Amino acid sequence: MAVPAIDQPAPDFALPSTAGVEVSLAGQRGATVLLAFFPLAFTRVCTTELCDFSRDLPRFDEAGTRVFGISVDSVPVLKEFRARHGITVDLLSDFKREVSRRYDTLLEDAFFSRRAYFIVDRDGILRWSWVEAEIGHKRDNHELLDQLARLR
Repeated sequence: MAVPAIDQPAPDFALPSTAGVEVSLAGQRGATVLLAFFPLAFTRVCTTELCDFSRDLPRFDEAGTRVFGISVDSVPVLKEFRARHGITVDLLSDFKREVSRRYDTLLEDAFFSRRAYFIVDRDGILRWSWVEAEIGHKRDNHELLDQLARLR
């Protein structure tokens, strides 16, 4: 598989969430969406990243953007991760690894996802993506918010 192409429809999916409902990408039409794939809950960089998203959630809201963290962890693990660290963004469980494969983020040998970001516009079109070369690296929120501002 290859990373989905910019200016093409983003691959749709439906995943269970920590909010207790299934979240589909198609169900987000009308809003810009940031999909943030992360390797594993409770790891240092992932914890920092998700806490940063939570801290800056009002800025993403102002940008008209819904932020979803996606990992291969189970929903119960993700719920505990949210509770323990006060994370306010909704987390989606790609436990079967199907969405990570569809977005070409899965590290097959490690069986978890690379850290990657995908911005999908209100019509479901992929407008920007970034896949980290090293899982210990992450984008800063100001860079993601700058990318979102360019879509307006």
